Amino acid sequence: MKIVFLETDSLGDDVDLSIFDSLGEVIKYNKSETDKNSTRIKEADILVVNKIPMKEENLKEAKNLKLICITGTGTNMVDFPYVNGRGIAVANVKGYSTQSVVQHTFALLFYLYEKLSHYDAFVKSGGYVRSDIFSCFDEKFNELYGKTWGIIGLGDIGKGVAGIAGAFGCKVVYYSTSGRNQNKEYTRVDFDTLLKKSDIISIHAPLNKDTENLIGEEALSKMKPSALLLNLGRGQIIDEAALYRALSEGWIAGAGLDVLRQEPMAADNPLLAIQDSKRLIITPHIAWATVEARKRCVEEVLENMKAFLRGEERNIVKQ
Repeated sequence: MKIVFLETDSLGDDVDLSIFDSLGEVIKYNKSETDKNSTRIKEADILVVNKIPMKEENLKEAKNLKLICITGTGTNMVDFPYVNGRGIAVANVKGYSTQSVVQHTFALLFYLYEKLSHYDAFVKSGGYVRSDIFSCFDEKFNELYGKTWGIIGLGDIGKGVAGIAGAFGCKVVYYSTSGRNQNKEYTRVDFDTLLKKSDIISIHAPLNKDTENLIGEEALSKMKPSALLLNLGRGQIIDEAALYRALSEGWIAGAGLDVLRQEPMAADNPLLAIQDSKRLIITPHIAWATVEARKRCVEEVLENMKAFLRGEERNIVKQ
């Protein structure tokens, strides 16, 4: 049994992969190399990937391949008609990063909402040493209590965020992109209402035909000038050129992003021009990546493999 990891860098250097040794020969490559991937895949019985396209070009010579394990939830990189035709199973992992992403949502929020970059710089620059009063009112910030928090994507992560926002005294509303999500605990509203009424909007939705480019100029123009936009879903949900204009022209107060349309970030991304950290913070797709979440992810991959070898369909994706 040959188990081939193609992108160990995507899991971090502190995750123990020796737990797979009991299942067979484990071959590890730290990162994807387009010209070498198909050769590396060739001898695999089980393949572990994150972002590498799983399609005929890469898989056609992998005659022994039985299972593709994805170290994440998304499966959009898989050509399911091809793998289904070959009888290759695909297993993903779910729920491993929920608490991590919920936590990071509020990290982004408070960095912007309380203008922490400004006050950190004020102290470190010596401004507080030179101050003639005990406090500082250069930048104004507000309480969360009584504000409206709008959520796009009320799955497990969205519900986690809703619960904490409620604990801060926010009124939580949500928009169902599919139109099928009914949650009695929170108020469902249409898209326009969510845009116009929310003080904070956080995105926790998957990328699909209903969400791609959901947030463009039209949507941003309907938001409050004091509102914050947080994207913890997928980068393609937001039109980044439109967001640049909205931030530059003051349509909204600020944005916190953990995902972008292209990752790593493109050199010509217009958002790079916004250097004011009170208005924009971008983190490099790290919301999911607490130590605990990455450890759970790897353990889930192991359990998926063990179940498959026992003839069980644990987390097998059917498409």
